[in-house]
Amino acid sequence: MNTYHITLPMDKKTASTLRSGDTVFLTGPIYTGRDAAHQRMMAAIESGAPLPFDVANQLIYYVGPTPARPGHPVGSAGPTSSYRMDSYTGPLLDRGLTGMIGKGRRTPDLIRKMKETGAVYLGVTGGAAALVAQSIKSSRVIAYEDLGTEAIHYFEVEDFPVTVIIDSLGNNLYETGPAQYRRE
Repeated sequence: MNTYHITLPMDKKTASTLRSGDTVFLTGPIYTGRDAAHQRMMAAIESGAPLPFDVANQLIYYVGPTPARPGHPVGSAGPTSSYRMDSYTGPLLDRGLTGMIGKGRRTPDLIRKMKETGAVYLGVTGGAAALVAQSIKSSRVIAYEDLGTEAIHYFEVEDFPVTVIIDSLGNNLYETGPAQYRRE
């Protein structure tokens, strides 16, 4: 397993070098989106309207950050369960989304789509929301402000810590990790 420092945005060539289990520190722009924002993005796609940002070569972090305390860009910024976005993610991958950041398992259909499009799934440790927030240097809402914490935010991050859970080849840490410790 390797450690990488990646300056975002992340293209497919860079994503293809990452392997399940690698540690990555991200620096640059990340967009946020949870269930309600994904529903609106799908409605935009279906109606032919533009998305609120160009998803090509971008990462979406499944988070609804809490309001910021004075002097901080965000409050707590822990990941939400990723599977809830699986039914919405395929069309974003088709439009060039390079990866997603969250926690928990993904569906087999989405993993197949990730392999087809060369995308990666990056994990953030649940329960480390305050620690993760320290890597977020600035935050602003860019779309769907009426959704509150579920609005789409633009984060500038520095050394944002993630682990490659599913790589662009479909290798899945949720399967390979436990297999290392099984007794025959």
